[in-house]
Amino acid sequence: MARMLLQEATPEVYKGFIGIAGLIRKGPLDHRLQELIKIRASQLNGCAFCVDIHIGDARRQGEPEDRIHHLTVWRKSHLYDEAERAALAYTEAVTRREPVTDAMWDTLREHFPDDRELGDLVALVSLINALNLFGVPLDLRPRVRD
Repeated sequence: MARMLLQEATPEVYKGFIGIAGLIRKGPLDHRLQELIKIRASQLNGCAFCVDIHIGDARRQGEPEDRIHHLTVWRKSHLYDEAERAALAYTEAVTRREPVTDAMWDTLREHFPDDRELGDLVALVSLINALNLFGVPLDLRPRVRD
């Protein structure tokens, strides 16, 4: 059982985070890519609850199983295009608190030239990391399946 449910303890704060997620979801950033970003950051952060949720969301978006399974080894997989690779590289750098180099930023900008789309990507990476920082210490767990 979770230590605390944020939506019960502080519903206004929880609604704020969910509201931001909704704004990003309505934007131009591809929905399947959004889920890949959320899964990868959650894997790196060790948030089993978020990995579980976003794998389910990715499946509902039509993401093929092999791409979900290859996500942990995306750099060695042929299943991702260059835009996805740029987004995943950025996601990993930010999640690991590593520098985002000019070269990395230039590659990201090349694949996401629209400011709104790139802004949503940047916000999404920050948001999923923040949500993982709730999920892990609050000991949120995936639901038990039969």
